[in-house]
Amino acid sequence: MTGGSIGSPPAPASDGPRKPMSPSERLEAIDVLRGVALFGVLAMNIVTIFRISIFAPFLPNAEPAVPLDRAVAAVLTVVVELKAFSLFSLLFGVGLAIQFERLAGNARRMILLVRRLLVLLVIGLVHLYFIWNGDILVEYALAGFVVLPFLGGARWLMAGAALLLLGLYVTMPLLPPIVPLPGAAEMAALATEATRVYGTGGFLDVLAFRIREVPAIFPLHVMGFPRTVALFLVGALAWRSGVLRRASANRRLLLVLATFGILLGGGLSLAAARQELFDWPSLGRARFPVEELGVLVLALGYAAAVIAAVNLPGGRRILGWAAPLGRMAFTNYLAQSVICGWIFYGYGLGQFARLGVAATLAIGIFVYVAQVVFSAWWLRRYRFGPVEWLWRSCMYGVPQPMRATVNLAIMRATKAV
Repeated sequence: MTGGSIGSPPAPASDGPRKPMSPSERLEAIDVLRGVALFGVLAMNIVTIFRISIFAPFLPNAEPAVPLDRAVAAVLTVVVELKAFSLFSLLFGVGLAIQFERLAGNARRMILLVRRLLVLLVIGLVHLYFIWNGDILVEYALAGFVVLPFLGGARWLMAGAALLLLGLYVTMPLLPPIVPLPGAAEMAALATEATRVYGTGGFLDVLAFRIREVPAIFPLHVMGFPRTVALFLVGALAWRSGVLRRASANRRLLLVLATFGILLGGGLSLAAARQELFDWPSLGRARFPVEELGVLVLALGYAAAVIAAVNLPGGRRILGWAAPLGRMAFTNYLAQSVICGWIFYGYGLGQFARLGVAATLAIGIFVYVAQVVFSAWWLRRYRFGPVEWLWRSCMYGVPQPMRATVNLAIMRATKAV
């Protein structure tokens, strides 16, 4: 999850070990966008999979009973749900494309990128089994392996593959399931057991049930995998188009895309909103394609709006607080899992299935603000977040310089030259 250079394309890398880019080389708008998207990811994770069983929304009478909770859930459904995850997927594709481009000329480029994804896979597996089984890192690592061969190919091939995969994803409900979801009775049993174990169990009890839950959750990842790969490809195409690295020169285009994306995507998301939330006529079998199109278009609108805003006069000053959070997105994502696990599971405060949507979101906002403050404090002293440092060090095979004083020395040396 790295940013790119602000100006011209990065110079080809040598065959020797390549160091990650310094903050002066990063594209701040991407860091800001990632930091903003991280709030949406936390908001949805904490009010759904941490607060209640992942299978609870599939059961009858799953909607909140309290009016305030229903209203908050409705807003999150239309404005945030899946949009933040789509933004994260798009940004991961951007990061892959930047890394691929940055290592051009390096004979070990593919080895380094494969190693990068393998390290992500290992961290994801640890996260999945020992911290939280709502993990997305394993899916991202596997999707990265699929996308890697496309990065050096023609744009039309990447675009065609993305469209094909999106088409497969939106038509999946009409096809026989590749891996069927658990039946209604099994989902109800898992939700009941989750309330008991996650709410009152110790760490080993939670671990054992989490491991038992993973196979039941697996079909959800299978269904979403084509969309994840497609969004990676769209993100890589967005970087290769040059719009992101020349955002200042493309502000008008970005503002047009933002307006179009937010209006059209928001309209589609409203049209596809659940009938229970808004008491609107159902779209029937067309709801899923309309909803998914709304998610993608609205996510792209959000991305264009944030990037355009950062490149407007005063925009960087207003939104710059999110950049440190985005630079440490990997660390912050894992930290959110640890913190939320302590809040909701029995080995901590045991609030699983006890809080409403609004109260849970308030906790999420508090956690997010604390991470904003911590990220800024940390990056005044260090070049990377702890997990980012580990990820990069394992990728390059050598420990990366960590102290922020190294950044100053590099910048001074560059100016001297």
